[in-house]
Amino acid sequence: MWRDIAAQVAQVLAALLLSPLLQGFIHRYEERAQRARGPSLLQPYRDLRKLFRKQLVVPKTAGWIFWTAPVVAFTAMLTVPILIPVLTDYPLPLSDMGDILGGGLILTLGTFFINLAALDTGSAYGGIGASRTVMITILAEPTLILVFVGITLMAHAMLPFVVNHLLVAHPEVYLGPTHLFLVAAFFVLLLTETDRLPIHSSTHIEVYMIEEARILEYSGPLLGLLKWASMMKQFILYTIFCHVLLLPWGLSHQGTIVGIGGAILGIGVKFGVVACAVIVVETAQSRLRFYRYQEPLAAAFMLAVLAIVANQIR
Repeated sequence: MWRDIAAQVAQVLAALLLSPLLQGFIHRYEERAQRARGPSLLQPYRDLRKLFRKQLVVPKTAGWIFWTAPVVAFTAMLTVPILIPVLTDYPLPLSDMGDILGGGLILTLGTFFINLAALDTGSAYGGIGASRTVMITILAEPTLILVFVGITLMAHAMLPFVVNHLLVAHPEVYLGPTHLFLVAAFFVLLLTETDRLPIHSSTHIEVYMIEEARILEYSGPLLGLLKWASMMKQFILYTIFCHVLLLPWGLSHQGTIVGIGGAILGIGVKFGVVACAVIVVETAQSRLRFYRYQEPLAAAFMLAVLAIVANQIR
């Protein structure tokens, strides 16, 4: 039992400590793909340290939601790794608190509070970011629900560990059309939720700002919490995509130190492969007008529907 508790703590620490490294990898090789030198892999750690050491400046119009949102978002991202297979392929002591849908709801809770905080101060930029996020969510959330329905129908369970075991044990299911459609649909959602669609921009340019516009009024430690929560959300989505759908191998079977170490090395390889694919797609795509955001999301919606249909006719 103590081994399982230690493994569960290690899962949370992995999401907490490795998420900035994943962000640094993406930023570095995204710049390399554009023939630039790119920042160091450790730059996100330096940025977080700088933010936590800065003075906190709060708008006069900010209410209690403005103060609460970073803490809620950060806490939500610390909760989800308890429910999903980050390092082990078997449920840990607290993994039965929720299924894959519960994890999705917790992720959405953090986004919801950040949207409220963006509107709380009355800033024009916050309103722009929150409204754009909600517009994208209108199509992204139904697609995510359909993906979860497709996973449930395929595995006859909503527990991510069951899906992991099914795909590892049955290659015919892994190579089946249901699973392939679900992978394609979730990949589009991964691009959407990590701000990698060609309508997003991580720079402070008004016409493209979505995520940055929502947190533009924050500074200091509160901004550090929001940035760190965003990195952990990205890490969690990569974990679900790799360990539940795309690359379900390489997790620890017994929670030993050697197994946990091997799983961490596996995370580096698998996340690196997916991150490279994301970088290629993002770099190869031309910048789109914001109101064309529905095109990739509609395609993902149809892929999720096809996954459900393929599961019913097989």
